[in-house]
Amino acid sequence: MQRLAKLLPPLALVGALAMVPVATTAMAAAETDTQKELETFFSVFERVRANYVDKVDDHTLIKGAIDGMLAALDPHSSYAEAADFAQLKTTTDGNYGGLGLSVSAEDGAVKVIAPMEDTPADRAGIKAGDYITHIDGEFLYGFSLDEAVEKMKGKPGTTTKLTIVRPGRDKPFDVTITRERIELKPVKWEVKDNVGIINVNGFSAQTGALTREALIGIDKATGGRALGYIVDLRSNPGGLLDQAIEVSDAFLEQGEIVSERGRDAGDIERFYAKPGDMAHGKPLIVLVDAGSASAAEIVAGALQDHRRAIVMGERSFGKGSVQSVIQTGPQSALRLTTARYYTPSGRSVQAGGIDPDLTVPQLSDEDYKSRPKLREADLRRHLVSQAKIKDEVLEDDTTPDPRFVQTAAELEKKGIKDYQLDYALKTLKRLGPPPVNLASKSGR
Repeated sequence: MQRLAKLLPPLALVGALAMVPVATTAMAAAETDTQKELETFFSVFERVRANYVDKVDDHTLIKGAIDGMLAALDPHSSYAEAADFAQLKTTTDGNYGGLGLSVSAEDGAVKVIAPMEDTPADRAGIKAGDYITHIDGEFLYGFSLDEAVEKMKGKPGTTTKLTIVRPGRDKPFDVTITRERIELKPVKWEVKDNVGIINVNGFSAQTGALTREALIGIDKATGGRALGYIVDLRSNPGGLLDQAIEVSDAFLEQGEIVSERGRDAGDIERFYAKPGDMAHGKPLIVLVDAGSASAAEIVAGALQDHRRAIVMGERSFGKGSVQSVIQTGPQSALRLTTARYYTPSGRSVQAGGIDPDLTVPQLSDEDYKSRPKLREADLRRHLVSQAKIKDEVLEDDTTPDPRFVQTAAELEKKGIKDYQLDYALKTLKRLGPPPVNLASKSGR
C-alpha cells in the first residue's frame, strides 16, 4: 500500500502535464483566430479612415462599429451615450419627454409595439401594429431606431405629424400629435362593482410601492369586502425586474417568483415571495395582450404558475430576456442581454409568451381582427427559447369562438367600451363569495 501511495502522485502529475499542451494549444488557436479577426477590423477601420469620400472622425467610426456589433446579437442589446444615455436613465424613473410610444425597428420602418395609456399617442388613436413611415413629412426608411425616436422628441406643446400605415386600411393616414412631458403614473386603481381594478402601466422605480398602496386603498374603499381583484397588464412594455418581483410578491404568500439563467448551466439566480398576500387570497384575474412584455410577463407567469390568478386576454409579447445596464463612462452605458428568465414552473416565455388561461379577444376594438400583432418572435435576430419553441407553433388559432361574435358597434350600443375588462369583471363577480344572508345568520 505504501508503494502504491508513492506511485500515485507522480502518475497524477504526468497526467496533468500531459493535459497542459492540449489546453495550451486550444487556447492559442482561439487567440490566433481572435487576433486575425481584430486585424481585419483594424484594416477596414484604417481604409475607411484614410479613403472615405468625406472625412469621418474616429468617434463616429468606433460608435458605428459598436452599434453594428450589438445589432448582430439581439433586438434588445444597445449602446447609449450623451442624449440617449440621459433618456435611458430617465425612462426607468417614469418621467421623460416623448409621445408615449413603445416602438421597434422592422425592415427600415418604425413599428408600434404599444402606445402607453393616457399619453398623446394613446389619445390620438395610435395602435399596436401600426407602422410610422414619415415624421413631419420626412421618410424614415433607413433611419436607425434611435434617430427616428429622436425626431419624435421635442419641446412640450409643439406638434409633430406622423404618417401611419395600418394593416387592413387601404391608404396611409396622418395623425398630428402635440408633444407633452410624459409623466407616467405606473399604477392607477379604482373600485367597480365592488371589484378592485389595478392598472399597472409600466415597471418603473415606484411600481411595487404604488401597487401595495393601491391594495390598501381598495381595502379601505370596500371596507375589506372586495369581491376580488383585476390586475390590468395590457400594453405594459415592462421595465425593472425588481419591481416585477415586488408586484408579484404582493399577491403571493410563498414560493419562487422568477429565476434568471445566464450562459453557464450553474449561473442561476432565484427570487422568492415573502409571507403576506395583500389581496387576502381573494379571486384574482390578470389581463394581458400582445403588448404585455418583459416584467409584465414575469408577474403574469408567476401568478399563473402558482394558480393564484386566472390569466385572461391574449398571448403576451414574449420577451423573456434580461438586460443589464453597464455604465462604461460618465455619459455612456452598455445595455446587454445577459440572461433569460423563467417562470416558477421552469417555462421560458422567450418568443413564446404567456398563454392566457382564457383567451378573450378585444371585441370593442373594431380593428382587432385585421391588425397584426407584433411580438418578440417577429423581431429580427430574436433569441430563441431554450425550450426550442417553433415559430409556426406560436401562430394564433384562427378558428372563430362562438362566444365572441359581437361587433364593436353592438358593444358600443350596450355601453361596453372595453370588452376584455367587462368580461373580466363579470367573470370575477361569478367567482366571488355569495352574499351573506343576514336574517338566517341572526336567527342562528
